[in-house]
Amino acid sequence: MTAQSTLTPEQAPPRGQPAVTRLLRKLAESPEAGVIVACVLVFAIIAANAPTYTSVGNLQVMGRDLAQVGILAVGESVVILTGGIDLSVGALAGLAGILTAWFNVNQGMPAPLAILLTLLICAGVGVWHGTMVTRLNVPPFVITLVTYTIAQGLALAITTGTPINGIDPLFSNLSQYYIGRVPVPALFFLGAAAIAWFALERTYVGRQIYAVGGNKEAARLAGIPIARRVTTAYVSSAVLAGVVGVLVIGRMNVADPSVGSGWELTAIAAAVVGGVSLFGGEGRMVGIAAGAILLELIANGLLALHVNTYYQTVVQGAVLGAAILLDRLRARLFGRIRR
Repeated sequence: MTAQSTLTPEQAPPRGQPAVTRLLRKLAESPEAGVIVACVLVFAIIAANAPTYTSVGNLQVMGRDLAQVGILAVGESVVILTGGIDLSVGALAGLAGILTAWFNVNQGMPAPLAILLTLLICAGVGVWHGTMVTRLNVPPFVITLVTYTIAQGLALAITTGTPINGIDPLFSNLSQYYIGRVPVPALFFLGAAAIAWFALERTYVGRQIYAVGGNKEAARLAGIPIARRVTTAYVSSAVLAGVVGVLVIGRMNVADPSVGSGWELTAIAAAVVGGVSLFGGEGRMVGIAAGAILLELIANGLLALHVNTYYQTVVQGAVLGAAILLDRLRARLFGRIRR
């Protein structure tokens, strides 16, 4: 008996499956591949029709815009991976900017101390969310909506509706300086995405977060500290919202209480477009970053093509709807194939 005849069907190399076909199927099963290809196509199409789109100045503007959308999306995604949702990130970012400026201007605090105190307050908000969700079983949608409302009200109450001027130049340095030709806020986004990728995919805590989102009961039986992991996710989201608030006031050189409205929807859209399942437990940071980049390419591209700004929200909603539909169809299709 030859050695070849002793191979089982499982051990034998697949027949009729060329390497290219297997690669294409693997890419089709990966939501990250789709959004990355979409980024390339959107960039190429808009660049071909809008000459100013690829200018250095416009790319730098996109880098700054990407920072506020992308950092919020990173934090939001960690919460969604646990099976939750955080509707407060936009309003909390706006309030963080107001608090930082108020501490700095009205209370005379040095800028670094004002930033640190604001981020600690944001972390406290994250602990509050995690505690309400895990200890009192309050739905994440409800408790974060409460925070959204309170944050918007506090931003207006602290400022009485008037922007805070005269903030420390350090804030402008953070938001408007470059390293080479790359805006500093864009580097903040890349750093946040890299840290989140490492924490989620290369640490024990990250694997536990995926497990909690995939099946809470199984995670509990496995001895995973669900309350701590969920709270960690909400703290991460709140602190990153605080970082965005600090960067935004530096870019505007003023703390405006109207800032932040609607950003939570963009963050959720970036996460879902990037392949994060709204049911939790599924999604990777590479796709999330690509989702944020795709939304920014589209938003800036509409401006470069002189499309009416009122249609930008319509396009964003359409992209989100298409992403959810394609994600569900892909999951159903490949679920049947595997069965």
